[in-house]
Amino acid sequence: MQPTFTGIPDRPASPDVAVVVDVMRAFTVAAWAFRRGAEKIVFAGTQEEALELKARHPGWLAFQDGPPVPGFDLANSPARLRSLDVRGRTVVQKTTAGTAGALAVADARLLLCASFLVAGATAEVLRRARPDTVTFVVTGDGGRAEEDLACAQYIAARTDSPTADPAPYLDRARHSDAAARLAKGVRLGWEGVHPEDVPMCLEANTFPFAMTATRMDGRLVLRPVDVGAQA
Repeated sequence: MQPTFTGIPDRPASPDVAVVVDVMRAFTVAAWAFRRGAEKIVFAGTQEEALELKARHPGWLAFQDGPPVPGFDLANSPARLRSLDVRGRTVVQKTTAGTAGALAVADARLLLCASFLVAGATAEVLRRARPDTVTFVVTGDGGRAEEDLACAQYIAARTDSPTADPAPYLDRARHSDAAARLAKGVRLGWEGVHPEDVPMCLEANTFPFAMTATRMDGRLVLRPVDVGAQA
């Protein structure tokens, strides 16, 4: 498998296989939502679209990044997600990095969304699919986010070797600009940020499912795909 690491493309070329990575915090939140029983996640391109979808579907929840926004149920915090009952629910998610990256490569034949929590399961899906090439989309900081690149490179390494050690990759993420910004937010009391967010983003191979995105009724929809226990 030949990996390519890129930022969110301005002019999508529809790669055959794409893995979109957002560690802090969109796809950590998505993984926890599925772990807590959410049925599916619908990606929205704008906040207005997300709120419109929520209004049209009673019972749906809406998540966004940044500070809390009226009408949204969560400001993209995995720790704060614990206070929500998402069992059996559909979530609409809109973020400036993760969901934007997924929408940019929505026509990929196989589209996976990943964070460290599902890195091992994501690598297992790639190992079974045996693609010649994989495009890893590094979504944060204009394609320069160290935590996303580290996670992408770990997934690539684990695809080749299931015993690849996540520790050095997690250490890079731990010392990333994104981790520092979230820690600063905690110190300054920013709304929508929780002290446990960064530690929850730095857990590797915690869940036995990958997250695949496919088009459904004109929308890009994320669902969990169980691949068995991860070491």
